[in-house]
Amino acid sequence: MVKPLRRPPAIKVLEAAAALGDRRVRILAGGSAGVWVARVSSSGRPREYLVVVEPRGAEQVYAYSDDNGTRFRGYVGYPILSLMMVAGLLPRDEEIERLLSGVNWTLLNERMRSYAKVLEHLRKTRIPGEKWGRVERFMAEVLARLRGIKVYYDPSLPSKALA
Repeated sequence: MVKPLRRPPAIKVLEAAAALGDRRVRILAGGSAGVWVARVSSSGRPREYLVVVEPRGAEQVYAYSDDNGTRFRGYVGYPILSLMMVAGLLPRDEEIERLLSGVNWTLLNERMRSYAKVLEHLRKTRIPGEKWGRVERFMAEVLARLRGIKVYYDPSLPSKALA
């Protein structure tokens, strides 16, 4: 059943950028007939997510990912965000991608159990003080762009895209 997805927590923008910085986004099909397909690996556990993004005009995207945030929490998960960045639907910042490469998001999220605490930890230990403003602007820019796009979860996309 197709259903609308909510906007993600802001930190998921950084998790998506880190996936790109770590080269954990493996494109399987790119843009043919407007459909993008990728495998996105988790930063911690040996998990891999199948992701499909199909833009339908400038303000509507149908998407699929088997990550927990998308399937069980109903928001646009970081694997979808990262593929939307690759597809040019959302902004990218390669410097931020480099700064966040190597972060074990799974471990941080499990240990801290709070996105606010994870953000504070990154600000104190990973992102140099003069770069933090850039990180905040990037998150805001991606979320602002995402507000103008209706993203729908469509569980039928993998069978269509991989047929």
